[in-house]
This record gives sequence, C-alpha cells and structure tokens, in this order.
Amino acid sequence: MASANEGDVEFPILCETCLGENPYVRMTKERLGKECKICAKAFTIFRWLPGRGMRYKKTEICPTCAKLKNVCQTCILDLEHGLPVQVRDTMLNIQDEVPRQEANRRDYLAKMANSLEVVGEQTDFSGKAQPVGREMLKRMARKDPYYQRNR
Repeated sequence: MASANEGDVEFPILCETCLGENPYVRMTKERLGKECKICAKAFTIFRWLPGRGMRYKKTEICPTCAKLKNVCQTCILDLEHGLPVQVRDTMLNIQDEVPRQEANRRDYLAKMANSLEVVGEQTDFSGKAQPVGREMLKRMARKDPYYQRNR
C-alpha cells in the first residue's frame, strides 16, 4: 500500500529534455495508476505531450526512487549530468545498497522514504566522488537538453 503522500504528488521529478521546450504543458494525472519499475509500489502517474510532433511521455518510477537515485521519473537518467545511472555510479564508485529480496527491499525503501521526508531534499552524489571521477562526469555530462529524443 502506498503512503498518503505518494498519491498526493502535484508534479513529477523530470529532466528538462523530458519536460520539453514548451513552457505550457498540459499533464494528465492518474492517482496510484501504476507500479514503480524499481520498487513495485503503486504511485501517481503523469502523462503529457512535450511539444508539437512529439510522442507522449509518462512517468515510469515513483518519486521516492527518483529522489533516492537523483534521476528523472521518465527517462531514468541522472538529473545533474544527463547520464545513465550506471555510468554515474561507476564514475563515483557508488554501490547499490538496495536489497534484492522483496520484503527486505520494501522495508529498505520505506526507511529511506521516511529519511527523505525528514531531510526534505534529494541525495547528493557529488560529494562522494573522487576528484578524477567528478572531472570525468563533467566532461561526459550533457550540456543542453536533447529534444530530438522526444520524437
């Protein structure tokens, strides 16, 4: 069962590319409409058209998982650098701490969600890196949004 605040999300966690270049986006919202692809918990899904001639986008993972991993809910790319999570984690030497068994994973994610509510901000990955890893991430990072990906 989802927590009370999971269903009351007003806006998804998105990167600039997924949001699109149009500042006037109309989104549909379906409360507890889908299971998260990471934690299998029901969450509010959003669906929108990022711009004229583009395909519809929708959220794929819950806000809790997106905050824990600092990724976009739709494309699941890192919000800061625009890179895949595995590339970012390899460069920063971050180990995945999420348990593999269902019951343990559910408890771990509930505990992390509570700690996120208390702290109220996203996980900071930049401080954990070696200087060499941070420099390489800066060189690999996408500087501008890539709107062609939405077509």
